[in-house]
Amino acid sequence: MSEAPKPAAAVSQGDQRSQPAIEVRGLEMAYDSFVLMRDVDFTVAPGEIMVIMGGSGCGKSTLLKYMIGLKEVEKGEIIYHGRSFSMASPAEKEEMQRTFGVLYQGGALWSSLTLAENIALPLEQYTSLSSKEIMEIVSMKLALVSLKGFEEFYPSEISGGMRKRAGLARAMALDPALLFFDEPSAGLDPITSLRLDQLILRLRDGLGTTIVVVTHELPSIFTIADTSIFLDAESKRVIAKGNPKELVKEGRSDRKVREFLLRGDPNKTPIGLPRGKQSVKSL
Repeated sequence: MSEAPKPAAAVSQGDQRSQPAIEVRGLEMAYDSFVLMRDVDFTVAPGEIMVIMGGSGCGKSTLLKYMIGLKEVEKGEIIYHGRSFSMASPAEKEEMQRTFGVLYQGGALWSSLTLAENIALPLEQYTSLSSKEIMEIVSMKLALVSLKGFEEFYPSEISGGMRKRAGLARAMALDPALLFFDEPSAGLDPITSLRLDQLILRLRDGLGTTIVVVTHELPSIFTIADTSIFLDAESKRVIAKGNPKELVKEGRSDRKVREFLLRGDPNKTPIGLPRGKQSVKSL
């Protein structure tokens, strides 16, 4: 019998290191009476990159909405570092959400604000730092995503890939323990996508951040994923869990999963890096 999660305000930093970063138990995903997925269960260890994958319309982005609190859990439970997110009070849930960083598909930057102002916004709202301290953090976050010197640019003045990186800098403004990405490579050319993958790996390797990524981009899946889950729209269940390189091996996973990962060709070699946990140093 599994141990019940602790109340949302009662978990120490020591507990966080010994607990899974993310646990999803028996989650049902639905819009009114229409059920997308049933009995969604998975665990993500601290410092892992987990990819949510599956065909169009299977509920990948919807699962992300449940995980960040944009949709209310009605059946099942979501737990972060041993603290129940889905059963937390509104005040506790808001506190926990401050440990999240979210990168939406289009970057979701405020068009009327400069990059510096966009990144400063959560710092101004949720900290008591001085303006000077905030601008120092803003410059550091932009430098981390290779946008040093672009502080005074507006989103319309930079490329799509740069907007994604600026959105990531804002997502990291409060030094979140958990990062959630919704289709980060959507609309990007292959080289820009690779650079974004490299940046995601640097965040894991350098900061130990736990990262959840929704994507259907196979090169990214094989490059960044330590683990993954596959949502199947037909059965309305998770039909595979694990490292994508292991899932493509004969007999290791459902036929649908292999066809998805190999583009329908069982003889195709997976796109990506050598087997094992990847580091940006090997790129």
